[in-house]
Amino acid sequence: MSKQKESILRKDGVNFLFPFILITLCFALWGFANDITNPMVKAFSKIFRMSVTDGALVQVAFYGGYFAMAFPAAMFIRKYSYKAGVLLGLGLYAVGALLFFPAKLTGEYYPFLLAYFIMTCGLSFLETSCNPYILSMGTEETATRRLNLAQSFNPIGSLLGMYVAMNFIQNRLNPMDTVERSQLTDTEFAAVRDSDLSVLIAPYLLIGLIIVAIFVIIAITRMPKNSEGSKSINFIPTLKRIFSIHHYRNGVIAQFFYVGAQIMCWTFIIQYGTHLFMNQGMEEQAAEVLSQKYNIVAMVIFCVSRFICTFILRYLNPGRLLAILAVAACLLTLGVIFFNGIEGMYCLVGISACMSLMFPTIYGIALKGLGDDAKFGAAGLIMAILGGSVLPPLQASIIDCREVWGMPAVNVSFVLPLICFIVIVRYGYQMRKAR
Repeated sequence: MSKQKESILRKDGVNFLFPFILITLCFALWGFANDITNPMVKAFSKIFRMSVTDGALVQVAFYGGYFAMAFPAAMFIRKYSYKAGVLLGLGLYAVGALLFFPAKLTGEYYPFLLAYFIMTCGLSFLETSCNPYILSMGTEETATRRLNLAQSFNPIGSLLGMYVAMNFIQNRLNPMDTVERSQLTDTEFAAVRDSDLSVLIAPYLLIGLIIVAIFVIIAITRMPKNSEGSKSINFIPTLKRIFSIHHYRNGVIAQFFYVGAQIMCWTFIIQYGTHLFMNQGMEEQAAEVLSQKYNIVAMVIFCVSRFICTFILRYLNPGRLLAILAVAACLLTLGVIFFNGIEGMYCLVGISACMSLMFPTIYGIALKGLGDDAKFGAAGLIMAILGGSVLPPLQASIIDCREVWGMPAVNVSFVLPLICFIVIVRYGYQMRKAR
């Protein structure tokens, strides 16, 4: 093994390869949760005969859990350890997933939102613990590369989540479209709803059992401790200190808009594609499934681009590369807005290549030099995931308008991701200059 390759997972003579593998597995696990859930906005809207805006409450509950638990997670891991944070995160993840069964028994929408919220409280603990843990598994000079490498396995889990959503949920739901469902009697509607919910919950129950098994494996494995000497919390002074740091404060803002853009582009590709393909004469369910196939292609591109960008970071300043990709994302988003044919879908898929670098690079730049404060710094960046809860409902409300300024509302709605990418361009440019 070359010295350069060895140094990325070594610090003070300690080899972090095995713990790196275990923690990197968690990145794939929350990727699965994120991307089996994005298509559920459309699925729940259909199952419960709701508007897109009501269906987008899935994202409000999902990313609201991240927001609610970020700083409690930081205080927990500061008092105990990264490993304890990972275990609590896995435990909440499993409980939330398994709660889909009693939620199904109620036949109501809102218990599912509670299950999502509990599940993502667990994901908040996982991300608050795992990201700075990975950063600490080597020298500070290689931290951003190391986090990009670990994050490269996140889209692998995402791909699996998309595949499961398409083949084991969307393809197996009752083929009746939205109009046909609206014409059912209450009894007929209840029968179709219960059948569809049985299909929807099965993958969540299975992943819940898998998480329990992984919990046990990590619990019995001896994990190293990194920068865990300080047990004092000093919450307010620590917050004041880290938010006075320019590159951290602006990094939290950039992360808020990045996550919002990512979730909007991956969630509403289903609505964008369904509108496009139904205009070409396709049935609604077939249009949804085809749109999800494009979503999977987008994730494959995202995954490949993540590995490529991780390699490029060896030679190019992270802020500079971030700014370049954000500019490209802006141009592609303009194509999504103004093209009415398949070209718009190609642009929407292409945005994923630009987004691949953004989350871990903003994360790494923002936490640079924070030392033990990285635990709380990580929590602020995880709270910024709230962007995935706040912005998608705004886009959904635009989509529900059907037409805006004489253009399809679903096209116009991508003005919101465009604004997000402009914010990221500014942050990348600032960090390029700061470097």
